[in-house]
Amino acid sequence: MDISALKFLPISEPLPRFFTSYLILYLVAYFLIFRRWSPKLRPEAASCAISLAHGTPAVFLAWRAILSDAARDFHSPNTPLQNVVLDYSIAYFLMDLLHYLIFYPTDILFIGHHLATLFVFLTCRYVAYHGAFAILVLLILAEVTSLCQNVWTLASARKSDVEFAAKVYDFLSPPFYALYSLVRGFLGPYFVYRMFGFYLSGAADNVIPKWMWISWVFVVFMAISVSILWISNLWIELYRERKKLVEKKVR
Repeated sequence: MDISALKFLPISEPLPRFFTSYLILYLVAYFLIFRRWSPKLRPEAASCAISLAHGTPAVFLAWRAILSDAARDFHSPNTPLQNVVLDYSIAYFLMDLLHYLIFYPTDILFIGHHLATLFVFLTCRYVAYHGAFAILVLLILAEVTSLCQNVWTLASARKSDVEFAAKVYDFLSPPFYALYSLVRGFLGPYFVYRMFGFYLSGAADNVIPKWMWISWVFVVFMAISVSILWISNLWIELYRERKKLVEKKVR
């Protein structure tokens, strides 16, 4: 199956509606909810707002879509509900990609991440029509930390000038880091290992082209690797901060 066929496929009706909803929420967050924040912080805060709207709901929607499919497997056909969840996430990543292109065009890491993620979702949804089970499990693993991460990010942005934000940041950091490490460092790699083993057996080659599932595995592997590096650096930073506090108390 040729990826060029993607341009001839009709975009599903929910996708533009989801995108419009994220766009409206982003504008409301930027111009109303966070209007008193500095211009430097408002784009990031608005991005967190749409991430909050996407992350936790996507986990529950994906979980429901998986459980409602009795024939779920790594190469099973996408169900209508699974396609809706994919559209829901595609719309979010398109909106957040637009955010980065406008406000942070030099942030190649996040732009590349969003483009790669969109490639996986779009090919699963509009080219292969199979494999949503695997992609939605990965979506759950990626977004289960979303609520905590976005609150932590917002608190981190204001911790230097708002005492309450500093307290929230300090309180959330250890449990957030622990949860993120568990999901990205253990559960994610284990599922990718099972996913890779299944596709490598050739069981899905008749419905998911080899180049496609190899691309999926590669994108997920790279995303997990970057996540592990990111959370490792945060653990190191936290250790240094706590060490300094202990040294000050001793003095």
